Amino acid sequence: MAVGTLVSINTISNVLHCNGLHSRRAHKVPLLSKRHVEACLKFAHDHLEASEADWFKVLWSDETKIEVFGADHTRGVWPENGTAYDPKNTNPTVKHGGGNIMLWGCFSAKRPSHLVHIHRKMDSKAYLEILAKNLHSSIIDFKMGPHFIFQRDNDPKHTVKKTKAWFKRQKINVLRWPSQSPDLNATENLWKELKIKRCPKNLDNLKKICMEEWPKITPET
Repeated sequence: MAVGTLVSINTISNVLHCNGLHSRRAHKVPLLSKRHVEACLKFAHDHLEASEADWFKVLWSDETKIEVFGADHTRGVWPENGTAYDPKNTNPTVKHGGGNIMLWGCFSAKRPSHLVHIHRKMDSKAYLEILAKNLHSSIIDFKMGPHFIFQRDNDPKHTVKKTKAWFKRQKINVLRWPSQSPDLNATENLWKELKIKRCPKNLDNLKKICMEEWPKITPET
């Protein structure tokens, strides 16, 4: 192309698309300090030589909030001129997301295990109740044996003294986890899958869909 040749915005856009470049909404991520970045890199280096068998010993866990409508339910569209507000090109929303549910889930390299609907404020007491009711059965379900490793992030309710004491009494090895590192948590991929596979009408319907779709998630996900 000669220098000074005029091209349209559409032509530039088409060339970018043909080369795999697309405009996307920037992902929201935690603000990381130098210390956080160094901790994440150290975690990656420490586990660089971990084998597949090593990761099969890990039981991953996390909590998430899922709204009936709202910011966590987005999709891309390619509307023609003048059709931006056609129902097929819009994403219906209501004030405050139409309500939400809190979930706790865990999974291993084999498949998901328990998914728990949290009905109350998620504090350390509620967290320990969830673990007491679901962790042991998950270990048995996956046949992980006594040398499994439990993963949880550094949320305060996961790391307060009484929670640490509970893990110690239960003789559970906890994976050392760097702060501000949701991108390292494999459970985030499962939450994303769960949020995509839904079109709920209300909170009860949202809970039903989540409980039905969770066990369908495969290791290939």
